[in-house]
Amino acid sequence: MISGAVPLRHPGIWQNTETAMQSQTVSTVNSDTSGVDELIQLSTQIAHLSKLGRWIVLINPPCIDYKSILSQAGVSMDKLLLVHSKDEVETLWAMEKALTSGTSSAVICWTAQLDAKDHRRLELVNKSAKAIGIILQTQPKMSLKALNLNTWQKQFINAIH
Repeated sequence: MISGAVPLRHPGIWQNTETAMQSQTVSTVNSDTSGVDELIQLSTQIAHLSKLGRWIVLINPPCIDYKSILSQAGVSMDKLLLVHSKDEVETLWAMEKALTSGTSSAVICWTAQLDAKDHRRLELVNKSAKAIGIILQTQPKMSLKALNLNTWQKQFINAIH
């Protein structure tokens, strides 16, 4: 490189060195506990982030006792923003806006399994995110009907043999 020259930063070829050194801000975690265990593990970091004066956004939290988990960890409850969306499209849109607006410190989103298109969208959002993002992909639980059907199937197979 020529002394005193400005490094090239063409968006399609090179990355800005500040962007390249930035760690990933959006992470996806599979959860079979509706995110309870993960929320407990993250609660002290969330408490610290809530003191920075920006929002802690919870998108589609399930019916878990997240309020007591977060308040016991010292999260400023006046900095919690709850978002309830009607479908997956709205959920991802809300997450994208919360991550890129600059008004949030952390965005935690509960959602079903994401497809390849949604993962790609989040990769692009990650490049301009101004907050930490956690996606808690909840595993579908077996319904009582499905459980009974499986039990019935096993009994049927055992009776045949």
